[in-house]
Amino acid sequence: MLDLRPNCETCDADLPNGGEAVAYICTFECTFCVGCNDNTHEGICPNCGGNLVLRPTRPNHLMEKFPQSTKRVLKKQ
Repeated sequence: MLDLRPNCETCDADLPNGGEAVAYICTFECTFCVGCNDNTHEGICPNCGGNLVLRPTRPNHLMEKFPQSTKRVLKKQ
């Protein structure tokens, strides 16, 4: 099951699971907001070098059964 993280790993922006794709994700589930992807990462994950694709959204009935992670990702210092 895909772990939908609640924040961008670069700028810590909140990433809701809405009807629109508001985030990008790589194959290792690194998660970034659209702004960071478009302006900084240019489609390449800075953590693992994988390609970033639009993060899928989960239907409400699946969100109730398998809620998104509440663990926030800490920025690297």
